[in-house]
Amino acid sequence: MSGETETTKSAGLQPNTEVKAEDIFEPHVLEKYDPDVVAYVLKTRAAGVPAQNEFRIEEIRADPDKFALPWSKDVTGWERVTDAEVTSQDGFKIPIKIYHPDPTQFGEGPYGAHLNFHGGGFVLGDLNTESQLCLNMRDGAGVVVIDVNYRHCPEAAWGKGIEDARAALMWARESGSLLKINPESISIGGISAGAHISLVLQHMARDEGIPLKICLASVPPSADALLYESYTDSPFASFHTFSHGPVLPWARIKFFGEQCFPKNKVGDMRANVPEWWIAPLKSKNWTGLCDTFIRTGECDPLRDEGEAYGLKLVEGGNKVVMKRYLGSPHTFMYFDWFKKKHEYDLDTIGALKQAHRIH
Repeated sequence: MSGETETTKSAGLQPNTEVKAEDIFEPHVLEKYDPDVVAYVLKTRAAGVPAQNEFRIEEIRADPDKFALPWSKDVTGWERVTDAEVTSQDGFKIPIKIYHPDPTQFGEGPYGAHLNFHGGGFVLGDLNTESQLCLNMRDGAGVVVIDVNYRHCPEAAWGKGIEDARAALMWARESGSLLKINPESISIGGISAGAHISLVLQHMARDEGIPLKICLASVPPSADALLYESYTDSPFASFHTFSHGPVLPWARIKFFGEQCFPKNKVGDMRANVPEWWIAPLKSKNWTGLCDTFIRTGECDPLRDEGEAYGLKLVEGGNKVVMKRYLGSPHTFMYFDWFKKKHEYDLDTIGALKQAHRIH
């Protein structure tokens, strides 16, 4: 999932409207948020940026540039960045972007490889969404980063994105010479919906005997929130506490759920995928999984279910590191002005270098 603040000029508050914190934040939420994030939310609302639940999927698909996120960046044609395609199991072509490290700094390879799956509620996002994060991983850790633009709902049935992720992993393992990577030194990761995909993929890799160096799952949804009728359906306290916050509110999660599991199709769609794909917390086998680094935001509705997944890993005897970034909402790792984002980047680089044994 992703609860980003989107930019548009056609809806929401008029520019220069005076907005107060109490107009947006419930008192118990405001006291938890980092003051810098509060200031950012107030600034965007005063500038006329609407709340996240004010868009329809038809509007977004009709004019994607209008709804491009502030941190999105097209790096096509940049040095050591190439475009390619991966064929999924049903023959569909999946666009990917490949980021190669600087050989003058990290040598000629073979390199470790990291597969990235972007956030966006299984509905939004593309190869521009996390390009700057991919550049940071490449330049900081010296790994080849493969950013995968898996299929989105509602155009594709939910679960196709997971099939696409597996296809990308298999392609990477079979393309060592082409990519100048070590097929035995591959890691996976993602943010929000991309983290969910990564959690499912680490189980699939274990089942298929595919070694992974680490899974970097950031702000992961791990329960079946996409199927909830109300935020009160969640058993997790953070889901209730932050359900009406300004970043990834319940209305936004409900929007994603409606795109992924339309009411008139939900029965058939659920029958077509394993239950634990929808809710990784319902996985049956928790042994033998790769090392995992789970990161959550204190002010994220998904915080508690992400950490619950980590505890399941611990109970299964796996190596897991969990870190909660205080004062941080769901999308904090995209905020270039935010100190916790820079801490996040350093943590990512450190985890990748350790996992791939890069000195």
